[in-house]
Amino acid sequence: MPEAAEIKPEAPIKSEAPRMKIKKTDYPFAAIVGQPVLKRALVLNVVNPSVGGVLIRGEKGTGKSIAVRSLSDILPEIEIVEGCKFNCDPNKPDKFCKDCQIKQEKGEIKSAKSPTKIVDLPLNITEDRLVGSIDIERILNEGVRAFEPGLLAEAHRGILYVDEINLLEDNIVDVLLDAAAMGMVTIEREGISLNYPSEFIMIGSMNPEEGELRPQLLDRLALQAEVIGIKDLDQRVEIMKHTREFALDPITFRDQFREELQELKDEIIKAREIMPNVITPDSVLAIITKIGIDFNIDGHRGDIIIERTSRTNAAFEGRTESTPDDVILAAEMALPHRMRKQPFEEESFSAEMLRRLVRKYETEGIK
Repeated sequence: MPEAAEIKPEAPIKSEAPRMKIKKTDYPFAAIVGQPVLKRALVLNVVNPSVGGVLIRGEKGTGKSIAVRSLSDILPEIEIVEGCKFNCDPNKPDKFCKDCQIKQEKGEIKSAKSPTKIVDLPLNITEDRLVGSIDIERILNEGVRAFEPGLLAEAHRGILYVDEINLLEDNIVDVLLDAAAMGMVTIEREGISLNYPSEFIMIGSMNPEEGELRPQLLDRLALQAEVIGIKDLDQRVEIMKHTREFALDPITFRDQFREELQELKDEIIKAREIMPNVITPDSVLAIITKIGIDFNIDGHRGDIIIERTSRTNAAFEGRTESTPDDVILAAEMALPHRMRKQPFEEESFSAEMLRRLVRKYETEGIK
């Protein structure tokens, strides 16, 4: 994975032939070197958005934001109501926005395909820009619904990416928590109330050296991926080569990974089709529950996330039944940031202990 937070083009090579201007090109997901936990956490959320998001922790220059933006390559298109500013799903009329409800009453619902969006949330965002703004004066004077949607409307059924999520203002965090919990945004201004659906995959990245995340938001991000600088010599060389090739000619570089990206996208689509049929045997449910008790996790959210992530991983690997191996993979991403509530913080979680316990319960059963 590139080591810089942003890849800037090198000075262009002089040529007598004019060069065409091209739009900004994202680094291809399939070209990311190493970081298997990060890549799997992101892919599982794409397969099943109800997994609940990802927190990416790591020092500067480890390519956190590049990895998130590269997801645009593998995100399947979504079906929306044509012309809807909230990306409403035509197959879920019970979750229509007000405009789509009116269209439905008139029999004017039409479907269209749309790319799944990745929406960046800037740190200095205002609450109005986040949820949307109501023009009270126009409503009173002209009698029209004067509403300007915010970023949460744009992110509906897509990805909301928050870089440096630990530095967000408290009032913005509160809005995100409400939207994530309810799947709905409600705006109230001067006695006027408006709501719209907002279900999104929240992905946050942060540098732990700049401060920790509020516990309430930390708990809402289902999985955690710890990103560190790669120590393997060959992989570091590969990162440098990839970065240089991409900076010099991003189109040609991306073409090298076209087939691999399409294969991964096809796997995600197939996994989504399998997902409703995947089950978790009672024996595996018992292991998940016992792990939560062993690691002294507060509440039941951790158990639910591990089970859901286990099923999603099984679907991604083409299986219809989750296994203890799926549990290990899911728990290694779902437990560490929940263990920070404990007195010994990170020392409270041990991946080696997790694997040992799962294997014990798998062979001996739960007593």
